[in-house]
Amino acid sequence: MARLRNVSSMSGRKRIGDILATIAVAAIVAFSIFPIAWTLLVSLKPEEDIVTATMSYIPRRVTFENYIAIWTRSNFPILIGNSAVVTTITVALCTIVGTLASYAVTRFRFAGRRRLMMFYLVVRMFPAVMIIIPLFVIMRGFGLLDSRLGLALAYATFLLPVFIWMMKGFFEAVPADLEDAARIDGASRLGAMVRVVLPLVVGGLVATAVFIAIGAWNEFLFALMLTTSTGSRTWPVGLQLMVGEFQLPWGSLAAGGIISILPVMMLFAIVQRSMVRGLTAGAVKS
Repeated sequence: MARLRNVSSMSGRKRIGDILATIAVAAIVAFSIFPIAWTLLVSLKPEEDIVTATMSYIPRRVTFENYIAIWTRSNFPILIGNSAVVTTITVALCTIVGTLASYAVTRFRFAGRRRLMMFYLVVRMFPAVMIIIPLFVIMRGFGLLDSRLGLALAYATFLLPVFIWMMKGFFEAVPADLEDAARIDGASRLGAMVRVVLPLVVGGLVATAVFIAIGAWNEFLFALMLTTSTGSRTWPVGLQLMVGEFQLPWGSLAAGGIISILPVMMLFAIVQRSMVRGLTAGAVKS
């Protein structure tokens, strides 16, 4: 009887623990989703129903005029196109350079390797505002100021160390014996990396590239300081410039915010499985 009571007591505690964990997870999810849901509801309200004396969460009248306004009055296609081009160039730069660099620091033993990795880490710890002025001077000297290529290079300065650190873990999870076997069969160092190692870390590569893409897509400070014209200005800067001294279009800003997160959500939906597989693989070493 005593054993049965103990089993029943443990089962009751486990059930209470599961309930508390479920409540905690539900609270975290609700806390995370609430700002997005509120922004979506605001974007569907007419401007006169947004700023009122009484707070109203549910729109009394649904309208898409804010989305129409954001499309026709804010150079939306150009700004989104600039963000897409800058993000693509940044991801390509970080993927090519970062993959080779992280592979090198993982497989080769050379003097200063640890200090180099610590340097990458320390660079990432600096606030971005510290490197704005020297970066501005360098970009102006090379004629890259107010250009999408210059902006992508600026993004790479703080996203490339993140890429290298993340990919280092994935490369370390691949046994070096596989490369040695490939080289015995006649493959070069680069051939063994491309044919043997990269297929094994492709999930981590996708996960890291998506992380970099999100960082480049949402970046605001560098884009604000290094661009001056619509031809190179990105979407976050264009959204901020909609705020005037005597005008604050809440509805259009909310519509712009919803539109700006759609590409990120689509990207996650496409590569979700690869990301989870890659992050899990990077957490385990053989």
